[in-house]
Amino acid sequence: MSTDPPGSVDAAAATQHSTELPLFPLQSVLFPGGLLQLKVFEPRYLDLISRCLRERSAFGVVCLSQGSEVRGGGDRPRIEGVAVLAHLQEVDAEQPGILLVRCVGGQRVQLSTTWQRDDGLWLSTARARADDLPAEVPDHLDATARALGQAIGSLAAQDHHPFARPYRLDDAGWVANRWCEILPISVEAKYRLMVLDDPLLRLKRVDEFLRGRGMV
Repeated sequence: MSTDPPGSVDAAAATQHSTELPLFPLQSVLFPGGLLQLKVFEPRYLDLISRCLRERSAFGVVCLSQGSEVRGGGDRPRIEGVAVLAHLQEVDAEQPGILLVRCVGGQRVQLSTTWQRDDGLWLSTARARADDLPAEVPDHLDATARALGQAIGSLAAQDHHPFARPYRLDDAGWVANRWCEILPISVEAKYRLMVLDDPLLRLKRVDEFLRGRGMV
């Protein structure tokens, strides 16, 4: 089942006019514009996906800094303070009680008060953070943008397409975010990069990592 494109969901309304943003904690980081595949089977998340389909609304993907997203998974979960809105693109039933979900990342949101319902679903009050301003890739970082283009071509030759179109290789924030998704760095490092408000600084940090390993 395909859903309406992300633009059909009012991200501001999801955070400014609702006191309860449902959260999906993961031991990974969703970036704005990034793709996320989920296999959903827990009742609390099956209900969440059904609600989002009905209401054409988004949920927040938030990074777990401790614990597990699975109930009874050990340590009590500790979640970070910034989430990214996830907009449903496709929802398919693999078998009864299991949904395969494809989402795309939208706006970043700042979480404040966070709590759990009796069924284990996390919720939070949230406010929208500013989107990255469009910023051209400066000349001294152009090699990093070109390297991403080459990586996209190499992945496509293997029939692997991890990024949503359109490809914006001239936009610093887009290039930085896509590199952050595929770099072999820790979840904590990815989170620190995601919350940076300056897309040029984010791209500069990526460029430093790539040059330090001779990748550009």
